[in-house]
Amino acid sequence: MNSLLLGGLAVGIIFGFALQRGRFCMNSAFRDIITLEDFTLLKSVGAAILVTMLGFTIMSQTGAITLNPKPLFWGANMVGGFIFGIGMVLAGGCASGITYRVGEGMVGSLVAVIGLATAGTLTAMGFLKPIKDFLQSSTKIVAGEGINMTLANWLGLSHATVAYSIIVLAVILWWIFGRKNEDEVEQSDKSWAERIFKQGWNWWATGIVIGIVEMIAYLSSAAAGRNYPLGITAGWITIVKVGLPGVEASMNWVAWLVLGIIVGAAIASLIANEFKIRVPKGGVLLQIFIGSLLMGFGAVTSAGCNVTHILSGIPMLSLGSLLGGLFIVLGAWVTAWWMFVRPMQ
Repeated sequence: MNSLLLGGLAVGIIFGFALQRGRFCMNSAFRDIITLEDFTLLKSVGAAILVTMLGFTIMSQTGAITLNPKPLFWGANMVGGFIFGIGMVLAGGCASGITYRVGEGMVGSLVAVIGLATAGTLTAMGFLKPIKDFLQSSTKIVAGEGINMTLANWLGLSHATVAYSIIVLAVILWWIFGRKNEDEVEQSDKSWAERIFKQGWNWWATGIVIGIVEMIAYLSSAAAGRNYPLGITAGWITIVKVGLPGVEASMNWVAWLVLGIIVGAAIASLIANEFKIRVPKGGVLLQIFIGSLLMGFGAVTSAGCNVTHILSGIPMLSLGSLLGGLFIVLGAWVTAWWMFVRPMQ
């Protein structure tokens, strides 16, 4: 294996370990707001975005990376994002969530990965491709000279100005409104090793680690010829293509990344004695599979899943990622309300 591609596997192992220890899943983060009024995981997502945004901006200013924001396909971003949000609630996990849970021994997540990869491939190169192509080509908007739209060039400002302003504003707002709602930090007599490998991580530690992984991922991925940080769906599609007869494809950086996530999560769950083979009932498996099919179609249509848009694209201020991420959240909220809140009312 090429040493540059090996970087994808290494980053994936670290990412999978962090996902498992932090129980980091955007489906849970968005769903818990509606069903439990719990914002803990959402704070992890917010912290990861801010740390990543800070890191990407500094790295861009120093010439370490060249920012590559996703295009704005407003129709595809909205339709694909909303369908992806519906699908991840039905499947019980986002793209990263179902991937790392395979490493915990969850058969339902394995079924979800199969559905995500299948529908994603059919949308990228199969009979669903014309739908994706139409939505993207008919609703694409670019800035001057064909540059992809970002919040910065839309406002006529530099990326650094907008990014640093958002970070400062977010910190101020958290300092004013967020700190008063924080629970007292529990003192622990556990060693650092036990806190890292045995205990679940708190929200801010999880967010910071994932933000740092994003920075490392951008450097590693760009060095391998893929100028983008973390992603999930594209990796699974590549693995499917490699296994298809008559299709020229090879394992690339992002394909090794998703396999690394499983390995990293398996290591973390085994150390913490949390690995266990779990098989849902048949009806639940069917729901999971249907949801994952929607996720695969939505991710490719929107040009990104939750990781590609929310964790990687929003820190680059991509308007396509902002819109796609917004509609992922809306789709998740509508479905969570319909499935969990409405029956109780």
